[in-house]
Amino acid sequence: MKFVLRTNQTSRSLGPAPKGSAAAFTLAEVLAALMFMAIVIPAAVEGLHVASLAGTVAERKGEAARVARRMLTENLVVTTNWNQSVQGGILTEGQREFRWTMHSDVWNQDPNQNVMRQLSIEVFFTAQSREYSVRMSTLVDGSQSY
Repeated sequence: MKFVLRTNQTSRSLGPAPKGSAAAFTLAEVLAALMFMAIVIPAAVEGLHVASLAGTVAERKGEAARVARRMLTENLVVTTNWNQSVQGGILTEGQREFRWTMHSDVWNQDPNQNVMRQLSIEVFFTAQSREYSVRMSTLVDGSQSY
């Protein structure tokens, strides 16, 4: 099979290369391509790792925020345990465990108010062998029992 390319009334053959001459990449081109791959592939893998970690942390942070909100609500509405200064525990939700600590401190932002307390909860979670936390706070009236 022979291909012919016509340009300006002349014809040129585009067939297989004559014997003895072969088209190939030079050593410099191959080394440049390998060097480029050695730079790009680790950067791409690290980018995938960072994206995976960000997605995992975002998902677990949402779950930890739900746990913190639920623990604050339970301690405000159901019990009066928030009068204790520090509480803690481990809560299992689904297959995940969340460690939490709750602090009840005097709210000192207003010097005329001495009955307000700041109730804070911090929920700890792990994502890819690293520990992260979510913290929520609210104000409660220390003179009333619920």
